[in-house]
Amino acid sequence: MYEDFKITDTWSGENLHCRWTANIVAIATRHADAVDIRYDVNGRPVWIAMPCMAWVEQKKRTGNVITDALAAQIAGRYLKLAIESGYDNGREMYTMSVEEVLEQLNAVLDEAGHTSKLPPLIPTDDDAQPLP
Repeated sequence: MYEDFKITDTWSGENLHCRWTANIVAIATRHADAVDIRYDVNGRPVWIAMPCMAWVEQKKRTGNVITDALAAQIAGRYLKLAIESGYDNGREMYTMSVEEVLEQLNAVLDEAGHTSKLPPLIPTDDDAQPLP
């Protein structure tokens, strides 16, 4: 779905390859109450910051948790919509609100049908050498 997708930039017409690379708890890295989802967009790092309160609110509303795979899909869908709408201006970080996270979550689940149908997250590093 949104862990690896191609899209054309609205303003430049450039073809963009967007690929999920990591979920990082930002408390340790930026001292922020968020989870940062990293995408590479034509090799350029782009971070989508999702507030931790979205996890709390989702659990409170539905009793279900936001998994790593679901968080990556939510962030990827948000990034795709930002590019399609022309909101992407080449910046390195986007910050989602709790409501934006929950809106994107509902849209992803509507598309997938269930979290069990989400694609697995397999980090890839094209430069990595295989382990001996």
